[in-house]
Formats: sequence, C-alpha cells, structure tokens
Amino acid sequence: MSILNRIRIILLIIIFAGLGIAFLGSHFLADWYWFGEVGYRQVLITRLLSDWGLRLGVISFFFLFFYLNLLFTYRGLNLTPSPARESWTLKEYLVDRFVTRRRLTILYLLVSLIGALLFSPLAAGKWLVVQQYLQATNFGVSDPLFTKDVGFYVFKLPFYHFLYGMLVTALVGAALVTGFFYLLFNPGELLGLRKGRFARPQVHFSTLVALFFLVQAWGFRLQAFDLVRSPRGVAFGASYTDIHALLPGYNILAGVAVACALIIFLNAFRRNLKLVGIGVLAFIAAYALLVVILPLAVQKFQVEPNEFAREEPYLRFNIDFTRRAYGLDKITVREFPARDNLTPADLEQEKITLDNIRLWDYRPLQQTYSQLQEIRSYYSFKDIDVDRYTFGSSQRQVMLSARELDQDKLPDRARTWINEKMRYTHGYGLAMNLASTVTPGGQPEFIAGDLPFRSTAGLQLNEPRIYYGELTGDYVITGGKAAEFDYPSSGGDNFVETRYEGRGGVALNNYWRRLIFAFRFNDYRLLMSKELTPQSKILYYRNIQERVRKIMPYLRYDADPYLVVAGGRLYWLLDAYTLTSMYPYSEPVNEGFNYIRNAVKVVIDAYNGTVDYYIVDPGDPLSQTLGKIFPGLFKPLEAMPAELRQHLRYPAELLAIQARMLASYHMENAMLFYNKEDAWSIAEEMVGDQRRAMEPYYTLLRLPGEQEAEYILMLPFTPARKVNMVAWLAARNDGPHYGQLLLYTFPKNRSIYGPMQIEARIDQEPAISQQLTLWDQHGSRVIRGNLLVLPIKEALLYVEPIFLQAQESKLPELRQVVVAYGEKIVMADTLAGALKAIFGDRAPVTPPPAITAPPSGPLTTSNLATSIQEANRLYSEAQEKLKLGDWAGYGENMKKLGQLLQEMQQNYRQ
Repeated sequence: MSILNRIRIILLIIIFAGLGIAFLGSHFLADWYWFGEVGYRQVLITRLLSDWGLRLGVISFFFLFFYLNLLFTYRGLNLTPSPARESWTLKEYLVDRFVTRRRLTILYLLVSLIGALLFSPLAAGKWLVVQQYLQATNFGVSDPLFTKDVGFYVFKLPFYHFLYGMLVTALVGAALVTGFFYLLFNPGELLGLRKGRFARPQVHFSTLVALFFLVQAWGFRLQAFDLVRSPRGVAFGASYTDIHALLPGYNILAGVAVACALIIFLNAFRRNLKLVGIGVLAFIAAYALLVVILPLAVQKFQVEPNEFAREEPYLRFNIDFTRRAYGLDKITVREFPARDNLTPADLEQEKITLDNIRLWDYRPLQQTYSQLQEIRSYYSFKDIDVDRYTFGSSQRQVMLSARELDQDKLPDRARTWINEKMRYTHGYGLAMNLASTVTPGGQPEFIAGDLPFRSTAGLQLNEPRIYYGELTGDYVITGGKAAEFDYPSSGGDNFVETRYEGRGGVALNNYWRRLIFAFRFNDYRLLMSKELTPQSKILYYRNIQERVRKIMPYLRYDADPYLVVAGGRLYWLLDAYTLTSMYPYSEPVNEGFNYIRNAVKVVIDAYNGTVDYYIVDPGDPLSQTLGKIFPGLFKPLEAMPAELRQHLRYPAELLAIQARMLASYHMENAMLFYNKEDAWSIAEEMVGDQRRAMEPYYTLLRLPGEQEAEYILMLPFTPARKVNMVAWLAARNDGPHYGQLLLYTFPKNRSIYGPMQIEARIDQEPAISQQLTLWDQHGSRVIRGNLLVLPIKEALLYVEPIFLQAQESKLPELRQVVVAYGEKIVMADTLAGALKAIFGDRAPVTPPPAITAPPSGPLTTSNLATSIQEANRLYSEAQEKLKLGDWAGYGENMKKLGQLLQEMQQNYRQ
C-alpha cells in the first residue's frame, strides 16, 4: 500500500471520527443549553454524574477484578522456555517466541479492559436503582412474611439484585479468562494430571468456583424475598406452597451452596475430584427436589384438595396490600338508596346539575370543532377536554380544545424551510363551548373561539399563541428578519404577523451555536441561512409530552393533557404518576405495575414553554425519594397559582385503573373474594354498534349529604356477567376535598337499571326505536352519545344525547335527548323537553342562564357564525318562555336580540 493511500485512509478515519464526535457532542450541548433554558440543568447534572459515575465504578470493578485474577496466574502458567528441538507444542512455541513477562502484563491489561468494557452495559440505566437505594424512603408498612418495610422491596431489593448480577458475571468472566490461560499454558496442573500436593491453578480456579457458590447462596436469599411477589397461588404474593415448600427449599439450597463452596475450595488442596462431583451432583439434585418437585407435590396434594383453608391467610394479605397499593383503602363507602321519588321541586333545587349535564360527546364534537373552528386547513384540534369555569357567579361545565398549527397540513407549495421553521411557528387560541347547551341548529354554543380570539362569556386571554402543545413536533426559529405568521385576517389572503417575545428557546447569537444545532438537527440551513439575526432563538422539544419526559423520564405521564385558561394565559396541565412493580402481595395490572399514585401535577406554559412540577400527594414515598435525588425539582402544591388550582382534576386514567381493581377488591372478606361471589364489572354502554366499558366522566352535581355542588369524576359498576347497577365510584376535584374517593352502593334487595339495560330500553321503546331506525338510513347516520348516569338527590337520572350526521357531511348535529327515570323513558328535542315529559309542566325547563355577552368589534367572517348562533339562542329562549307564559322573560330576550341585531348592523357598516 502506497504512502498516499495510507494518508487517505488515515484522513477518512479522522473525518468519520470527527463527525461522530461532532454528532454526539452536538446532542450533548443542545441538551445542555435546553436544560439551562427550562431551569433544570441540575437535573441533567445529577443524571449525568450518577450515570457516568456508576459506569466508571462498574468498569473499574470489572477491570480490577479481571486484572488481579490474571496477575495471580503468573506463577501458575509455567512459562519456562523449552530446550531447542525439532517439534514443539503450541504452548512451547508461544512461550519461546512471543511470551515475556512484560508482554503478558500488557496482554492482561488489554484483556481486563476489554472484559470491563464488554460487561459495562450491566450498569446501563441502573444509576437510578443505586440512587433510590441511597435515598430510600420507608412506606411505614411491613410485609407479613419477613416483616420488612415495603421500602425494602421497592428501593433496596432491586439494588441487591443488581449487585448479585454483577458478582455472578464477574466470577464467571474471571473463571473463563483465567481458565483459558491455564489451559493454554499449564493444563496439567489445572486438570490435576500431574502429581503433587499443591497446584496453584487448581487453587485459583477452585476459589473462583467456590466464591460463585457463596454468591449463589446469597442469590437464594434474594429469591426468598421475591416470594412476596409470587404469582403461583390463587392470588398474587407468597402462597401456602411458596412459604411451606419454596421458602424452606431456598434456605436449604443456600446451605448446600455454602457446603459446595467449602468442598470445592478444600478439594484444591486434597485433589479429590470425587468430592467435587458429589458436591455438584448433590446441589443439582437438591435444586430439582426443593424447587421443582416438592412445590409441585405440595400444591397438588396439600393445597388443591383444600385450597381455601390453605390459602386463606395469604388471600387476606393480598386483599390488604392490593387495596393499599392502589389507594382503595382510603375509599369512603356510603349507601345510595336509588329511590324513585324525585319531584319537580327536587329538580329545581338541583338546577345546577341539570344546567351542566354534558350533552356533547367528545367524539362527534371533535368533528364539529374541526368544521366550525379550525378556520384554515393548517389548524387542528387534537382532542376535546372537559373542565369547569366560573362565569360571574355561576360555575359551568365546558368543553374546549386548543387550536394548534399542524405543519403537516400546510399546502405543498407552502412547505418551504423558511415557512416551516420561521413563519408558521405556532397555533392560536382555543375554542370553548358549554357542555349542556345546543343551538337551534343542533350545534354547540361556542362561548370562545374565532380568529382573532374573542369570547362572548368574558373569558380573558391576553396571550393566545401556542408555541408548545400536543402537535408541535419539530423545532422552529423565532427572531428572524421577517415576522411570523400569526393568524389569517378576514380580507381574503391577508394575515396578521407577530414576533415571539417569550422566554422559551435557546439563543442563536453566534456561529458556534448555529454550528452545534446544524449538527444536532442535521440541517445545514441553520448555518447558512441569511434570515437569522443575533436575536434569533431556536425552540425545540416543543411537544409537551416529549418536553416533560426529557426533564423527568422517571414518572409515568397521563396520555391526555388538558388546556387551561388562567390569568389571561394558556397552560397545559398534565398528570404524572409514580409506580412500581415491587410492592409485596399487591396484584399487578396488565401494564405490569402493582402500585400507583398521582403524586405530581405538571404545568406547561403554552407560550413560554416553562415546566413546573407540583407535589399533590406529599405522602407518596416514591415521589419523596425522587425529591431527595433531585432537590428543588418538585414544588409544593401551595406554590401553584390559585387560578390554576381551581382547574385540578382527578385523572380519569387513574380512576379507571382503581375501578378495575375495585371490581374485585371491594370484597374484603377472604371467602367472598375466593368464590368471586360479589365480583363487579365496570358498566358498559353502546359506542357505535359495539358494547364498551364506560369511561369515567366529569360532571357538576351535589353529592348526597353535601351542601354545595362540586365537580366530580364518576363511574358506575354492575355485577360481573350482569347488567343491573350495584354501585358508583366518585372522585372529588374541588378545594380541600381534592382526591377523596367515595363509593356509593345500592340496596341489594332490589334491581337498579344499569346503562346497558337503559340502552336496551331505548331500542325497545317503539316510538324511539322507530325514529332512530328512520333516521339511520337514507343517507344519514345516528350516533349515540355517552350515556350518563346522574345521581340527583336520592334517585338516578339517565341521559343520552342522540346525534344525526349526514353521510356526505362531517358536521354531526345534536337532534334529540333521551332521558330515563324509573320506568319512564322519553326522547325529546331538548333536555328540558324530556324532563317536562317525565315530570310534568312543573319541571324546571328554563334553559341554563345565559353567560354570553353581545359580540363587539367589526363584523368579520370569523365571528359572523358566533353572532348568528347567539341570535338563534336568544330567539329560541324567547320562544320557550313564551310557551310557558313568562312574558317578562320573553320581553327581556327579545330586547337582547334587538340589541344584538343593532350592533351587528353597526359593525357591518364599519
């Protein structure tokens, strides 16, 4: 090979190595800048120091262990050169030609380093295990088998398993490496083929094997601790067989392992291979007998013939610890009489509940938002959130969604680098409708929305721009030479521009940073573009799920963040959970964990991108330990702005998990639990043409025995394999009651209609069924909304909205409302009409109080639809009041309608 070719190869190696270093370095520096931007650089430092420190410690341990063992082989290798002769063995040839003490030392160093690097992945991701061991927090609950605090199993046992795995790997690796050199250079002494009482290779190798058996004895003790999470018995946790067969077996095997270690070590001096063979065979036989055969026999012949008597104590442990792990032990149980004694006067007293019944199903409503409020094709509403807001003196349940900019929906001709990175950078505002009201055209009554943002309910939003959201996937650059697109104006293709003035983003104020981010995002235009200025900033990790996981990946995050308007700004609230699969005796869910707490609420500013973590369950040991590892990460709930605290919600995902466990674990009697005599299921409803388990739903109502209405999350239960209702679970959301769980059980001496029975009665009611069948053809489709079971006083009211959608249209219309009470079931155009049909003329049929204000400002195509909706609503209310003989109310509505029309005319002239 010529010198020129060698130079070329060296240059290529240098270039590729440089590119690799640049790539890795750019990722690190981009994260370094970003963590500084969000104020969590200490979290990154803690993570890096812990991870690198553990990796260095593991590499050092393996290197020293291998190297010391290899050094010990010096005297046992028999490296004396052989006299010259015609035929040499491989060992004689290597010793005579190549092997010197200096070369062998270098080889040992290289082998030790390679072995250490080869086994260093054992430390990958284990730094948190080590930190949790060092910062462990007690749970204050001890397991009944070993009487150890639950914190031992959650924080310490994983660390012991990590150490055990490292020791076993080190011993096996050292035995393989040293054994290779002994076999290569001195096989006779290793295998005991030469006479003599003392053989260094045998002593060395036997010591390693003996140490392996000693570590294995410790491993059996760890396996004994793992029995508290055994899946063997009728319930999760140590069962009769585990305790009376496996536990003694592990203890005996630990003793056998220690005996084998002594025998093997002594054999290095006695050189009696029979003893070794007997010891190893005894260990294998003991393992097969104690771990495989004996447990099977105990299970088959002692447990199965009298299973409940054997397993009863362990069933009680499982019930007790499962209820603790999922917070079921804190549920307050009350009786709900479910009487059929509602009167119009009762309905009048519960008017706040009736005014806030959620008639809109989020599935068809999302299509409506898309059609009426996206305005332009590049805007999207990812999902619909449910919340409550106070307007004036009344609290109302609303549905809302953020209007985000989806760059994938930009026209092809507009998908240039400048447009995607510097022009179309953010979404704008939100849409919001009352959950309980419908326009005469069957559409939601929007109280906020449009471009520019406006609210007919007085909702203040000073900063409507959304730079951080659920659809903000890629990075953008602000502060360029040209302004950013803000929102389209009413004049054809015109639009309004803006410039980002928020705190988010990393400054691109020099070529060094531009070079770093060009490598980080594999985009040379960051380095070459003339549109950047010294004031330019790059905003990345803008997707809120990615953003919070980047900071704190050691929490599990809810799949459904929700938007909140507070203090004139937009925020995302995201629930975060601490969980583990190490809780003793607790039944795991399908996802694998067997302990969960909603310990943390995360708040993300949609404009600035700031992220704050607030502790809502200070008694959770997992979050306490994380708080010790990352000081200053979590803030107390009291530090959250009061206006945001008003929008805290108990997460539906958590309540669904707790409900699944409660379906069996409401039975605290071991006999009932074993026989599943009172097992429940989550109630089902019809979604489309399929039966599905109901999702937890939010509603405003007054709980039995309470003075004020409050926002709750609830879910009904039915008996297993039956459809009548037996109970409903409620989670409270307001003020000091946040997080309290209430279980209301129904009388067992009579049957209460379940949701599927109401669905069947809808299909069987001739007038309703005929109408739905008629609509569900001739180019239209009937969509059944969520069936809501609503406790009113001591009775139950069932409400289901009916939507109608034309096949060629994506705009569902809410056309009918079905209400069931007792043996009565009716369908009417409105909820008020259905209540009147059931309870008579004295039922409170007055529509919910208006919270809207006449639209102001120039009349544009963006707010024309809202103005027309408001006019229709006022007219519809006036007609309802006219039918009731409420002349004063009729006159008031007509007066408001006249004022609205007059203002629309004036704005049109402008």
